[in-house]
Amino acid sequence: MSNPTKSVAFECDIAQHCGAIELIIKPIEKDLGGFSVRRVLPNKEREMVGPWIFFDHMGPAHFPPGDGINVRPHPHINLATVTYLFEGEILHRDSLGSVQPIRPGDINLMVAGRGIVHSERERPEATRRDRILHGLQLWLALPETAEESAPAFFHYPSETIPATHINGVPVRVIMGCAFGLNSPVKLSSDTLYVEAHLQPGQSLTLPFAKERAIYVAQGSLKARDTYIPERCMAVLTPEHGVEVIAQEESRIALIGGEPLGPRHMVWNFVSSRTERVEQAKEDWKAGRFPVVPGDEKEFIPFPD
Repeated sequence: MSNPTKSVAFECDIAQHCGAIELIIKPIEKDLGGFSVRRVLPNKEREMVGPWIFFDHMGPAHFPPGDGINVRPHPHINLATVTYLFEGEILHRDSLGSVQPIRPGDINLMVAGRGIVHSERERPEATRRDRILHGLQLWLALPETAEESAPAFFHYPSETIPATHINGVPVRVIMGCAFGLNSPVKLSSDTLYVEAHLQPGQSLTLPFAKERAIYVAQGSLKARDTYIPERCMAVLTPEHGVEVIAQEESRIALIGGEPLGPRHMVWNFVSSRTERVEQAKEDWKAGRFPVVPGDEKEFIPFPD
């Protein structure tokens, strides 16, 4: 979805910790018109975790018939977006001509490369009923060698995402390699994204990555003596064998990977080069980006 802010100077509550946890981030809640989004990354203390530069928790939001998601076409450069839903459905369209509903458990990976435009709306048949939207939207910075690659879109149905049970805990390896499983989702750099659903008292030893963070979408955890509350992200220290224990029924997402170096973000544009961001701004204002077939009439203007 579109990033409604222009800089990375977000105000977040940060708690410093020791041991397995470097810090805990409490996201800012933002109203995007009828539903809430909790913005976790970037923030003033931590801009990235590995290659991950943006992390939003959407909902859960209830929509009556007739209302719903209506994000007009907007651009991206030099990044990849990842959309993952727990509940609900979103209709993705982009300037490559892709038209793809995303449903719970699926992965939509959109590689912006040198530039792409997309919208996020709903199918007419979906808007005729009561429904709930609940999910995560993340952005990956691309390695410098891939920033200006050709834009691309990949859809991975839920059944193609590898899953297993670790000591009774259901786990899905959404991106990267963990627990002996390899995700089919295309990677541009060393990347990790794992989902798990723990019952009270269950534990999980987290896979290692050079940088890692765990987000509690539902429930609460303990890592050693540190409590990780619901709807917060704990950035982990680079230790092997970190174990979390569910204090209640908990749904968690682990993200991480190899750091890529500093990135510049303005609105929906992310790049290793400030001049590239400035060029993208001017290109969008001048109408030089491609349009979205079937969704050409509207767009989100660059914010003043």
